[in-house]
Amino acid sequence: MTADELKIAVARAALPHVIPGDLLGVGTGSTANHFIDLLAAEKIEIAGAIASSEASAARLRGHGIKVLTLDEAIASGRRIPVYVNGADEIDPGLNLIKGGGGALTREKIVAAASDCFVCIADSSKCVNMLGRFPLPIEVVPMALGLVARELAKLGGVPKLREGFVTDNGNLILDVAGLKIAEPALFESELDHLTGTVTNGLFARRRADLALVSSADGVRALHA
Repeated sequence: MTADELKIAVARAALPHVIPGDLLGVGTGSTANHFIDLLAAEKIEIAGAIASSEASAARLRGHGIKVLTLDEAIASGRRIPVYVNGADEIDPGLNLIKGGGGALTREKIVAAASDCFVCIADSSKCVNMLGRFPLPIEVVPMALGLVARELAKLGGVPKLREGFVTDNGNLILDVAGLKIAEPALFESELDHLTGTVTNGLFARRRADLALVSSADGVRALHA
């Protein structure tokens, strides 16, 4: 199977987790895009989608799917029972690195607001320890040099993502050279770096379920 076929297979496997008639959190990236397209093709009726990026919101609207802001969802008094999104890395405890598409802050916000986080990915994203994929950090522009210096002290090699600005108007530092043995603790440590908006570690709010595709099919991993 090609990489794209693996993404389509795992996106399709997530459809049974969608609750018809309810709200749905929707992520960002190539695998999430396949999920959006399949959601529309299968004509699964939902009350509305809360998107983690402007790109995903536009794709949902292009299929005629209603998009709500998180504030609108909260004001309605309804929960977000399921959030479906991809990942750049997944460890055995279902801790994740996300943010390859630059939407990590909004992705983390939607994850925090959702009852169940279903992660969809192909088997190439599974690792024994997080850090092979450079860890994205969203940074306020004024603090770029300061944050880069502090990340270097922590053993990372930060690199500015050239020509990229997040939906929030900030910059991304991609940090290579990390071996993240304790993801939740490191996530908290990074959160205290002045000038950061958030980091791409999803450990304190990890995935509840990971659907992972390979040539042998799709398997379910539980936290």
